[in-house]
This record gives sequence, C-alpha cells and structure tokens, in this order.
Amino acid sequence: SQVWRPGVDTLEKDEELQFDPSTYDCLHAFHLGWPCLSFDIVRDTLGALRHEFPHTMFCVAGTQADASTSNTIAIVKLSNLTGKKRSPNAVPNDESGSESDDSEDEQDQETPTPAPDESSKIPKLEERMVPHQGCVNRIRSMPQQPHIVASWSAEGFVQMWDFSSQLNAVATNNDAGSSKRTSHPPLQICKAHKDEGFAMDWSPMTPGRFLSGDCKGVIHFWEPMPGGRWNVGNAHCLGHSGSVEDLQWSPSEENVFASCSVDKTIGIWDLRSRRKELSVKAHDTDVNVISWNKNKSASCLLASGSDNGLFRVWDLRAFKEDSAVAHFTHHSSYITSIEWSPHEESTLAVASADNQLTIWDVALERDTEEEAQYQMELGQEQAAAPENLPAQLLFVHQASWELLGSGQKDMKEVHWHPQIHGLLVSTAGDGFNVFRPCNL
Repeated sequence: SQVWRPGVDTLEKDEELQFDPSTYDCLHAFHLGWPCLSFDIVRDTLGALRHEFPHTMFCVAGTQADASTSNTIAIVKLSNLTGKKRSPNAVPNDESGSESDDSEDEQDQETPTPAPDESSKIPKLEERMVPHQGCVNRIRSMPQQPHIVASWSAEGFVQMWDFSSQLNAVATNNDAGSSKRTSHPPLQICKAHKDEGFAMDWSPMTPGRFLSGDCKGVIHFWEPMPGGRWNVGNAHCLGHSGSVEDLQWSPSEENVFASCSVDKTIGIWDLRSRRKELSVKAHDTDVNVISWNKNKSASCLLASGSDNGLFRVWDLRAFKEDSAVAHFTHHSSYITSIEWSPHEESTLAVASADNQLTIWDVALERDTEEEAQYQMELGQEQAAAPENLPAQLLFVHQASWELLGSGQKDMKEVHWHPQIHGLLVSTAGDGFNVFRPCNL
C-alpha cells in the first residue's frame, strides 16, 4: 500500500481507496433519513473545552426531502462518541507555549480507550423532528441562546424557532414513549425577502442580532425585541449585483459584518450607515462562502472560497484587490464550506464538491533544513517530503469507505465543535461524519 496524493495520483479502474484508521482519533457516521445539507452545532453546558473521550454533542439539521411537506428540522443528541485516549501531556496547551521534552514525548503516545465489549463503542443517537415547510437551505443556532434557531426555507422565507423543549427531551430522554415528530410553531416568520436565500449569521457580540441575505442581493438586519420577536422592518442593505451567498459578523465590532456574492466581491458593511464601507473583487468566479476568524489574536483574518475551487485568506487591515495573504488551488471543484478553527488561530477546514474535506494550517512553511535533518536520521526514502502538495495541508478527509460504503459524496457543510478540541462534523448527500484527525 502507499499514500494516495489527492490532485496528484489517479486511480485505475480496478483500484479503490482504503482509509487508514490510525490517522483518526475518532471517526463515526450517521444519517437522518433525508439528506441534511445544512446543520449547526448547538452549544451545551457539558464543559467549555473538552478533550477526553467519550464525548456528547448536540446539533440541529434541516432536511432536503423529495416533497416540500416532508421536510423537517432535526434536533439531535449524539452520545458515547468514542475514540483514542491521549495522555494529558499530549493535549495542546495554547497558554503554556512550551514544548515537551523527550521523556514527555514518550509518554504522549496514543493508547486505545479500554472497552469491555464492542457494544460500548457504538455511539447513541437521540432525535426529535419538527415539520418544516420547504427544504432547509441553511440553519443556524444562536451562540448565546443555543435553543433559538433560525432557518432559511427554499420557499423564500426565514423562520425563528425556540427548541428548548426538544433539546431538553433529547438531553434527558424523558419522553421516550412519545412521538419523535411533533408540530411546533415558529416564533416568527419573515417574508420580507422576495426570493429564497442561503446567507445568515447570528452576532457573536450582541445576543439576538441577526442577518439574512437572499438570491436577489438583499440583506435584512434583524434587531431583537422584548417578547422573543425581532424587528426586521423595511430598511435593508443593498450593494451586491448578484445573490448574497454568505454573511459573517465581525467578532470584535458589533456593527460590522462581511458579505460575499456571486458578483465575485466581498463587502465590509457598517450597520450605522447601512452601506458597504469596502468592496473588493475577491475571486474570478462566484464567492460561495466566507469565514471570519473568531480567535482574538487573529480577528483581522477572513477566509473565502469560490466556485473554481480556490480559497483565499485576507488580512482586513490591508483589504484590497489582489491583496490576499494566502491562496490555495488544491480543490478541483467549487468550495461549499469554509471555517476557521475556534481553538487554533491559523487552522481552517475546507469542504468542496470534489468530495474532499481538507484541513490547513496557513502559518506553516516548508523547512528545508528540517527536512534535510530528517533525511539524515531516517533515510531519504522514509523522510522524503510529499511532492506537489502544499506544506500547509494537514489532513484530507474523504470519509470512511468502510462505514459508508463509497465515501462521503456531495459535501456541503463542515463545522468545528466549539467546545470539543479538534472535533469536526461534516454533512453531505449521504449523511454525516464526526471525526477528529490524529495530527491536530
């Protein structure tokens, strides 16, 4: 066997890829019946930053059913997510800044979590389903009040939901004998948009503040009001000549947000003026997704992904055309999702329609002196650096052939868990993957 290099190697007709389980600390797969091409991780009260398996997590997901009336929002709890146990010294510590010595390195070897039988390794899924009119284009949970969820419907409207009771039910399983699909009215339905859309984001600084953008290029600002409702009003932001594909609030300025569009631009807006303060042609094709780095020391960085498979990193302190601080051409099809790690400021995950999910550390550079030292110690063959692959590429995930039969196809979204270090969740046409690479 040999390492397969995406974008470099080709597969013959009688060849197939086999994943190496040793490259994952954990890898699980699940599905919810219909494809769920948008989801969000729901913050919980189980710990601000967790490392040790087994893990429990919550999420909300929206379906893409064959009939409009068959769609639902799923409120999901995944528990007993098992994986490899790392010693405490192996857990990254951003605050110490110190490196382990040789004796510590020997202690940091991964050891499997002991299990009495195979059944103890099986994750448990608990879900509640709420009917949703139309396919769910996008769904997002409010960071400060995770039970409040917004959904973009393919029918052309945005809905706000309170899923407190559903989250409590899956957390405690206290209504196991009742139906898992029940009607539940939304808090509010907004029909101010004249077309469907995909762009939406909750403010990380001001609880309840919200943005939604549609395929007509219109962005609406939602201001929270007493009583659990929002004032959308008639005032809106216009400035894109094409569909608004994604929106991202600034992590440090409460009135500033970014947008991207099929008009190939990224805009930086100030709500106080309701206009774009900056507009930059960011790509030569549609700009599909953006992600604003929420790490305090890197909040000036914005990542963007486009229709031709290119993704770029921008420093907003010097934001202008052709000023990207990094750009990568690894993917062979359009970028469907991009997100900075909440725990590692230079690390981001990228999903593409080429059925690859890649993880990058944009701060890495190739070190020829270090490579030469490894070659002297281990020999040319064992220490040879991979050719035609960027030094910043940390990991390529194409799902588990063993778990899913043919790999994860039609990837749509990827999210880092904000409270579980290094854990990612991805969704595609054939289901979800939950995994943690061993090299993060």
